[in-house]
Amino acid sequence: MPAQKDRWFPSFSFLLFCASFIPMLGSTSLLQELSPQEYFSSLQAGRASLAYFSHNVSPGAQPFLEQIENSVEALQDYGISVVKVNCPKEDVSRYCGKENALRKAYLFRGNMLIREFPTDALFDVNSIVANVLFALLFNEVKYVETLTDLQNIENALKGRSNMVFVYVPATGTAEHRAVMEVAFVYGTVHQFVLTTEATLLKDTGDEPDASSARLLFCHCQQATDVAQPCRKTPLEQDLTVLNIHRHLKLMGAPLVTEVAEDPEKVSTVHLQLGLPLVFILSQKETYEADRRTAEFLAWQLLGKAGVALLSRDLVDLNVLLQSNVALKTPDEGVPIKYLVLEDTDEVITLVEDKSKVEQIQEDEDEEDEDEKEYDNQDVQDDQVVEAVSRDKKRELPLEQILTLTEETFHSAMLKAAQTVVLFYASWEAVSLAVLQSYTEVADHLKGVQGVLLSRVNCWDWPGVCTTENVTQFPTIKIYKRGEQPLMYNGMLGTEELTSFIMLSRVSCPLKLMTVDEAEGYLRGELPTELSSYHHASVLGVFSTAMSKAKEAFIEAGSILSGHVTMGMYFEDDALAFHFFRSRKYAVSPPALLLARSGDRSVEGIALSKDSAQDIVQMIRYRLLDTFPEITVQNLPHYLQLRKPFLILFSDGDVGQLESKEMLKLAKGIPQQAFIPCWLNLKNTPVGHGVLKAYFATVPSLPVVVWVNLHAGGQVFKFPSEQSVTETNILSWLEKLKAGLEIPSSTLSEEDWKPPLPAYNFLQMMDTTAPEFTLRASYRHGDGQEQQQPEGSEETATVREETPEEAGVKAEKVQSPGRDLRGTAPRLAGREKQAKRHSEL
Repeated sequence: MPAQKDRWFPSFSFLLFCASFIPMLGSTSLLQELSPQEYFSSLQAGRASLAYFSHNVSPGAQPFLEQIENSVEALQDYGISVVKVNCPKEDVSRYCGKENALRKAYLFRGNMLIREFPTDALFDVNSIVANVLFALLFNEVKYVETLTDLQNIENALKGRSNMVFVYVPATGTAEHRAVMEVAFVYGTVHQFVLTTEATLLKDTGDEPDASSARLLFCHCQQATDVAQPCRKTPLEQDLTVLNIHRHLKLMGAPLVTEVAEDPEKVSTVHLQLGLPLVFILSQKETYEADRRTAEFLAWQLLGKAGVALLSRDLVDLNVLLQSNVALKTPDEGVPIKYLVLEDTDEVITLVEDKSKVEQIQEDEDEEDEDEKEYDNQDVQDDQVVEAVSRDKKRELPLEQILTLTEETFHSAMLKAAQTVVLFYASWEAVSLAVLQSYTEVADHLKGVQGVLLSRVNCWDWPGVCTTENVTQFPTIKIYKRGEQPLMYNGMLGTEELTSFIMLSRVSCPLKLMTVDEAEGYLRGELPTELSSYHHASVLGVFSTAMSKAKEAFIEAGSILSGHVTMGMYFEDDALAFHFFRSRKYAVSPPALLLARSGDRSVEGIALSKDSAQDIVQMIRYRLLDTFPEITVQNLPHYLQLRKPFLILFSDGDVGQLESKEMLKLAKGIPQQAFIPCWLNLKNTPVGHGVLKAYFATVPSLPVVVWVNLHAGGQVFKFPSEQSVTETNILSWLEKLKAGLEIPSSTLSEEDWKPPLPAYNFLQMMDTTAPEFTLRASYRHGDGQEQQQPEGSEETATVREETPEEAGVKAEKVQSPGRDLRGTAPRLAGREKQAKRHSEL
């Protein structure tokens, strides 16, 4: 790039060095210092490093070394090491021997030299990070100097991918660094193109301003014809990492969201990012026109507001019939405004004027308030995302986990008797959190024979994930030779996942041939490596004639594999049958015998049903503890029973007296009418929040609470002046049943739902077909008729379109004009001339 090299400013850089040179006494240096031999022997294949070779540090080189040291931490975030190589005086090698070589910094990938940098080009942290990433991302970020080069790249991307076109006045600036850092993440999603030629801004239709950096998102994926230009959406904020990431996230959001629920409950990525959401109120008679209007408006407001299409026929809105637009702001507590507007220009003015007012207020804030606001915009969606962001600099030990690709996936399945595969997305928060647990699992299972842990990044290898029917992230499957893969559906913690992997190694069910083997199995005689993971054993007893019951038990074993150990005994041995019918077990085949670890007794259960699902449900129910400690991990199992809870909250272990009385109560309940349990606030701190939700303040502990989450949500508190005994609690429960007690509080009936429905990530990665059937129509100014291809119509509550998908349709149909016909009858007959907005 000769044009780039001509733009370095040595003298200006030197002034910057002099102005910023402040000695830091007593500080610990982060910069590695090695000899040439140590440095070259430490190079690893695929790892990048920036090296500066020096005999001794001259006063002129001191500012450069300070900036290099300041950039160490920033470059480490991208896996790039920074080293100062101390050359011996007698060394006359390539990097140490020549005087001009000592005025350069060298970028290596492995032992291969990638780029030489003049030291005066690396004048601060921004220039160092920007130029190093620019050199490494030579495929992800293309540099262009002429309009022809730009058009060639654009034409090659049409119909395949989108382009992020960036102009910076000079390389090495803060804006250049921000672009490179974002390209490091999004470079495999979009093609980045960089230029320092201001004339290219004018050629792309943007206003040339040589003093300001600019970014345009080019929607080339929707352009199926080479002659069709790519729509362009500019970033109107400063080029910072946060603003660019926010812009790209908005560009990837659905262009138009179709909703069929109360607008108060609707949440989109626009609202989460602090932008308003505009609803076009439609009805069946004007649906097609309103949909085109929504698409037209969405393109005008792209990056400024979201657009949703709301059908009055599907939602009962208590608003005036004349209202055709609703505006929902991201401000909490602000009611939705329902308006009657004449055309789309009024909507655009409404959104843009509000944006201008907010911008003026932001400009008046002090710099520290601006930074605080940006931090607030960067608040993560949930605790998982926040935790991943907080630990982003933590380097995970992935050496024990095999990375799989499309080429290596099938061969890897043959390397071990049991292959565990984590399917994840490298940019998705929960995936990254589970990956941390997965590395801990790998550490626990280190040295276990026959178990191979591996991973597939579905963002890089979507074909593998599609073939393996992976539709959500993260997904964990266990592959065994000659068997169907086993999917893990439990908690994603280290302990639970390790237990599942180990228990799944045992055949489920395990076939036992003699009474002695069955007896040993019930005593917990399993391989020693499984002893710490074994909690209960289930033995199925059948005669050889009970084929249907045996098949159902075997199918149940395949469902419960990894969660519980199951054995199966069947023989027509009269002595064996007499053994199982004896007082010791008192069961006749078909039956189940349940033995818990640490409990000498064995529970006999007659099998009255012979379907696999009934057996699975029975086993899961019987495995639940009689008086369990409720934790975050096991709560879902008890919620599935849909029964009231009698909870003893304690600040530590339950007292011996209370435990004895509650256990007597639990064992005496007929058919488990409710769930007696206890919650240790020290083990489960979230219990403090539960008690506050029940009583506003945490009461004195211990306290017994009755709550029925599935019927009314009423919360009752056991009288604190009474002792916790079986008799007192049963008497109190009788009063509850008779309606003689007053509830302490009533929980809200609002559903516990996530703010947004889950994305089907694989579908987002693929180009989907248009969903609507449109009539053939003429575009203003075009001379030929274009037919919109027919697609399927969905009936889901929420249906969304990507900008690329909707953009194709918007190009192929008649522009909707500027009328907002919607549900306003007085506007239904108006027709205005459509506009062509070539700037998009």
